[in-house]
Amino acid sequence: MDEIRVKVVRSSRRTVSLEINPHGGLMVRAPHGLDISVIDDILKRHRPWIRKKLAEARKRQELFQPRKFEEGEKFFWLGKEYPLKIAGRARPSLVFTGESFELSASFRASARQLFEAWFKEQARTYLTSRARTISQKTGFKYKKLRISSASTRWGSCSARGTISLVWRLMMAPPEIIDYLIVHELAHTEEKNHSPAFWQLVAEFVPDYKERRRWLRANGFRLNL
Repeated sequence: MDEIRVKVVRSSRRTVSLEINPHGGLMVRAPHGLDISVIDDILKRHRPWIRKKLAEARKRQELFQPRKFEEGEKFFWLGKEYPLKIAGRARPSLVFTGESFELSASFRASARQLFEAWFKEQARTYLTSRARTISQKTGFKYKKLRISSASTRWGSCSARGTISLVWRLMMAPPEIIDYLIVHELAHTEEKNHSPAFWQLVAEFVPDYKERRRWLRANGFRLNL
């Protein structure tokens, strides 16, 4: 599609969905066997929407400043920003005090890896607990939870009932995390984004549209 990078992913889904990834590409999720000419026609019909969303994604990308892991730089944790302090001690390499992140000066070269490992560890505990609680509340059943490092989507639900959630969600406010958990759990009953699916989501998250808007506007900031 002209200069736009398009990736087509086939699955057992029944409908076609279009997703703009943070790197300025277009992900097309389509059913197995759907003729490529049908996909091309869908892309042509949605060309204005695609260009608009790509422009928005690129603008957000330009606004995001790469992390330098310097004294005073702020990092998100559960929707709030906390400053980074560079500590003179050797150990521990990285800690969160509740008021700030403290990074050992001798580990600055590996700061990104340390932060990512810390967030993944927190995600395994927090997201596992919230998914279990929300599953009990909603009645949606899932097989297991997987912590993902995907860069183009926040979560997914496999045909076998495995829920995947991105560790970067730990930077989002708790209500956004809960919405995404409900979203993926609802897919255990409704596999696509049909009206029935959104009705299920709305039953437990009445303001899901507002939370989706927040995520679209701020998701690019939830990164290292």
